[in-house]
Amino acid sequence: MFSKLFQKPLPNSELAKRVPPGQSLTERFPVLTYGPVPKIEASSVSIRIFGEVQTELEIPWAELMQMPMSTQTYDIHCVTHWTKLDMRWTGIPVPEIMKRVQLKSEATHVMMHCYGGYTTNLSLEDFIRPENLFSHIYDGQPLETEHGGPMRIVVPHLFFWKSPKWISGLEFMNGDRLGFWEKNGYHKRGDPWREERYSDD
Repeated sequence: MFSKLFQKPLPNSELAKRVPPGQSLTERFPVLTYGPVPKIEASSVSIRIFGEVQTELEIPWAELMQMPMSTQTYDIHCVTHWTKLDMRWTGIPVPEIMKRVQLKSEATHVMMHCYGGYTTNLSLEDFIRPENLFSHIYDGQPLETEHGGPMRIVVPHLFFWKSPKWISGLEFMNGDRLGFWEKNGYHKRGDPWREERYSDD
């Protein structure tokens, strides 16, 4: 269904190389959310960091806004078969956040927690990449609530459900654990180029 809704002819072979198998181009930015959209004031946002860390900490919004920022342009791929090219995001690179975190040697994965109760899991290798952002600006404007504002994590190399909206916490873990969609049949990693959509892929 979604592939028909968002299908757009590929304009040339170079762009076609940027679209993973089973994906269709869209110029829109579809809003796909399970459950109600939480209404969160930016000033009340705080990122809690806990689990397999030497010291738990919490980074409030005002402090986040003082951290180094980066603007990145990515192609984004959703498991519902849409791909949108050249999306421009601004935010805090994950490695900047990690400068404040002392992981225990047992830490191998992170569970990302969100306002509203959503969770999704990543390996540390997938999480700690310089292109991954705690993003609060999309295309030069504050990130709209429906798209995860005030802040979401953007992990462009994986399907978009791995870029959780309304981020509120990072739980570092000894071993992997499934998040919300992974418990409901989605792949535990979600590489679009390998079509890792569902757990039996």
